[in-house]
Amino acid sequence: MDVFVYGTLTDHATATAVLDTYEYRGAAELVGLHRIDGRYPTLSPGGKTAGRILRTPDIEALDEYEGVDRRLYVRVAVPLASADESVECYVGDPDALGAPVEWPGEGDFERRVRAYCTEAGVVVRQPPE
Repeated sequence: MDVFVYGTLTDHATATAVLDTYEYRGAAELVGLHRIDGRYPTLSPGGKTAGRILRTPDIEALDEYEGVDRRLYVRVAVPLASADESVECYVGDPDALGAPVEWPGEGDFERRVRAYCTEAGVVVRQPPE
């Protein structure tokens, strides 16, 4: 599975500590969300974020590392701009992370993130190889 990473998982040492198997698939840019630093990095509506594409079969290990079960982060699929596929991306709950972020819309955090990503046309771009 491919994942857009923009924080601690962009570092080989962290990825090696968390994952048994992974590879970086190159630089990427998330268009439509920008990075905000709270207790941990997260994303906020608008702007762009530089990162990398990480490929791993260990998505459960990533979910655990990102605290999905503790509701620290949600994992959402974001389309790749250049292909008919998507990559996963973790977005941190600003309340849980102490980040100054406001997500528009109705419903719980995950619902608002998913709706915004769809409605705003959030995509991941990779530079040509």
